[in-house]
Amino acid sequence: MVQDEERSVEQLDREADIAADYLEGLLDIADYEGDIEMGVRNGRPMVQIVADDDTDIKHLIGRNGEVVDALQQLCRLAVQQETGERSHLIVDVDGFLKRKRQILRDMALDAIDDVRETGEPVDLKPMNSFERKIIHDVVRDEGLRSRSHGEEPKRYVTIYLKYNDADDDELEDDEYIVED
Repeated sequence: MVQDEERSVEQLDREADIAADYLEGLLDIADYEGDIEMGVRNGRPMVQIVADDDTDIKHLIGRNGEVVDALQQLCRLAVQQETGERSHLIVDVDGFLKRKRQILRDMALDAIDDVRETGEPVDLKPMNSFERKIIHDVVRDEGLRSRSHGEEPKRYVTIYLKYNDADDDELEDDEYIVED
């Protein structure tokens, strides 16, 4: 299997093309109007559904992004079926992911402020892996540490002040720490 970092722009474009064709078919079946934009972002294929009239398109986002997540999984399966390889394709609807990233960033920064003010760890609400990754990245960029706890679907992030060297043994795979 070809690793993501080894995939050429042509391969990533092909994955986006396959997903776009699949989404066009779904939009036709659902009788939704929407344009599909494709590209490669951060080494991952990306497909976005955009529309002038966002009345119908909001149904493709769903409550808390559940529908757009399902569309992404379906598109990844369509790509895998055609290419034989697992894809890390991103599907977005009407800029939902950009808005979600900003909300998560703001949430993380608020929690970081609380940790810095009190010195005490802060637990965030349960999140999916995409959301936790964004939180971990913001925390790392701010020079603090974070750790995921719990089991899916109730896995959540705790944000801490910087660590001591003695804490190294307690780190998990999805814990991010930045040293100065």
